[in-house]
Amino acid sequence: GIKWMSSLEAKFEDTKDKKPTAEKLERLRREKINRFRNKHRISVQGTDLPDPIATFDQLQKEYKVHPKIMENVQAAGFQVPTPIQMQAIPVMLHGRELLASAPTGSGKTLAFCIPLLTHLKQPRNKGFRALIISPTRELASQTHRELVKLAEGTGFRIHMIHKAAEAAKKFGPKSSKKF
Repeated sequence: GIKWMSSLEAKFEDTKDKKPTAEKLERLRREKINRFRNKHRISVQGTDLPDPIATFDQLQKEYKVHPKIMENVQAAGFQVPTPIQMQAIPVMLHGRELLASAPTGSGKTLAFCIPLLTHLKQPRNKGFRALIISPTRELASQTHRELVKLAEGTGFRIHMIHKAAEAAKKFGPKSSKKF
């Protein structure tokens, strides 16, 4: 048969049947994230990827990035993360491997330096704890400069080694420090 009801009853009937299920909420969340990635031209592959960040503030709230590092990010004039930073930083903070490609000047250095310092947590007197290998001296200098700015006030010591003989003298077998 035909069921007769007022338009007010019909609206109430429609909302009554549409309870948001966990699956539907998850699908809507995924759609929102995919729209965000498309808007910022972020292309990702893999499974169980962390969501991108929209602001640097999320790093401190969600990932407990050291407050001094976040101060240094803002002092360096970075207000909003670039697309590579939006996705790469959360991926690395989750301890995942990453192969990223982005144009020159897109913020790749900051994208790997923040997770690096966050994983190291605090300075320790245990020698070298991280190694960044650069293909050119210019890129090594840029990375060194950015890391020094980012780590300022945290107690981390940042070194750049560009001559093997010099490094052997400074940090070699006769050094008091073991590396």
